[in-house]
Amino acid sequence: MSYWPRPTTADIGLRAFSNSPHNLMVQAALGMQNILLNDESNSNLNKHLRHNSQWNVSIDCGDDELYYDLLLLKWLDEILYRSEIKQQWFVDGQVIISHSNGKLNLQAQVSWIDCELITREIEIKAVTSHQLKFEQVSQQQEILSEWPEVPSFQGPGWFCDVIFDI
Repeated sequence: MSYWPRPTTADIGLRAFSNSPHNLMVQAALGMQNILLNDESNSNLNKHLRHNSQWNVSIDCGDDELYYDLLLLKWLDEILYRSEIKQQWFVDGQVIISHSNGKLNLQAQVSWIDCELITREIEIKAVTSHQLKFEQVSQQQEILSEWPEVPSFQGPGWFCDVIFDI
């Protein structure tokens, strides 16, 4: 596991770590889904028939800058939209991020199950930009945790923090 729920004042947060921005997008999505599910549904995810699809999101950005934090927001919003509107529950995926023509693109090969097969413990109303981080951690750099339930992390790698409005 490379993601941990973290406390906030009124909502719920998540910190995730990974070795690349591509994998960090997947870890953040898995962490969000884990927060939403009740324990029984979480332990039974692998018992259900999975469907495979490609989900894509993109954001406008300058030619010189990569806005991974904004792409993360868009990606997690897409996962919430798919679960609420299309009844597709994200279970796992492989992500490719590319930058072209002033756009940052995320293409994901995803596995999903029908939402009717799971029970949610809480509802996320929105993914927020409050305290949003998506950052690279250099070799030997340490990211200290402010929360006892979240470990510290030493680079190289990537980490993100995201807050959800519940």
